[in-house]
Amino acid sequence: VSLEAGILQPLHMEQFYSALVVDTIDQQTGPSPEPPDPKTCSPREYLEFYIFPVLLPGLAELLHQAKKEKCFEEKRTKFIASDFLTEWLYNKNPKRKDESFTEFFSIPFVKDWLKDHPRPPIPLSLLLSEEEASIIIQSFWRGYRVRCDSEIQELRKWQKKLKEERNINKVVKEFWNKQEAK
Repeated sequence: VSLEAGILQPLHMEQFYSALVVDTIDQQTGPSPEPPDPKTCSPREYLEFYIFPVLLPGLAELLHQAKKEKCFEEKRTKFIASDFLTEWLYNKNPKRKDESFTEFFSIPFVKDWLKDHPRPPIPLSLLLSEEEASIIIQSFWRGYRVRCDSEIQELRKWQKKLKEERNINKVVKEFWNKQEAK
């Protein structure tokens, strides 16, 4: 978002990403001045020297992943940006450069947090692909149409009556008791 002249203007994703890449390349290739003391520098210097060089490449990677997950095309997705960024920053930490990749739910502080603050399950509608969801919907609809058929209704009524007359639950229970006794 541009704040020039006090007017907010939208910044397109391509412009944002290219600006991130240019800034990152400039920081990596340009002469790096002596970093300021983190305890005495101004907030702006702290952000420019310690936070942004790490965070901006992560945000660029986040945008790539969000595009892969179709976050800009669909209203709801299973992609959780904060989880992705946490995992990315944790794995790109220079203190961990010789260690293997760690998935989000295997990160120690994430495990501890989720013990005390469990998440609700992700809705099935977000976990299924469009093809899988269409198969489930179609099979439900076919089953519904079959159950509406008069012959099937008659069969279901007969089965219900038989179940009530013979006390089928008792028969099944006796059967399994005999099987277990053997």
